[in-house]
Amino acid sequence: MASHLIQGRTVSMPVQVRDAAVCSVMYTVRADAARAVIAYSGLDVAEVLPGRAVCALAFVDYRDGDLDTYHEFGVAYLVRPPGAAGATGLGELRHAGAFIHWLPVDQRFTLEAGRAIWGFPKELAGIDLRLDSPYKRCIVRKDGRLVLDVLLKPGLPVLAPPPLTGLEVYTHREGVTRRVPWSVRAHGVRVRPGGALIRLGNHPIAKELSELGLPKRALMSSTVRHAEMIFGEARTI
Repeated sequence: MASHLIQGRTVSMPVQVRDAAVCSVMYTVRADAARAVIAYSGLDVAEVLPGRAVCALAFVDYRDGDLDTYHEFGVAYLVRPPGAAGATGLGELRHAGAFIHWLPVDQRFTLEAGRAIWGFPKELAGIDLRLDSPYKRCIVRKDGRLVLDVLLKPGLPVLAPPPLTGLEVYTHREGVTRRVPWSVRAHGVRVRPGGALIRLGNHPIAKELSELGLPKRALMSSTVRHAEMIFGEARTI
């Protein structure tokens, strides 16, 4: 079984998360603008509508897992699998992966592990999660500057049984793009159209999001009360 040595600790693969709460919101944005943002990765955005791509924001409370407890915020884009032919519409959505563009965390162990094992673009930031109230809120600050403040209103419960769902996740660090196998089983899922308010600060990531047209009405938002995850070994592409 593969393993990695992080800060004197052995991290065995695959890495497991036994309990996490997840909130996410998706926006449609101009595909050409999103394509320019992630050009450094060598990947291309998935066009879910002609000329439209998807930018997703997510915040996670990792409560029990192999990388300890921590808070995380992510900016991601839906992308085509490398080598896939260009297309638009629901076919793109079914086969798309998620490219992780920015991934601040609030603990150093997961930062080092995420960078070393998978090439995740993790960096330290202040992440204030407020998940115990009916509205779910995340405030991210970096280098003393507000990045963004996101407020989600949970939607209707999804009653289907929670299957183990796989998704291809892509990362890029120090000139190397990687594919990370990731699977999740989600319990207590709520989904709704719209459902999010966002306030942008004066950080460069906030400026980047504003150039994509945010704040705007969200395509959809979701909350997950309890998620279990498995992260496999990264592969260079």
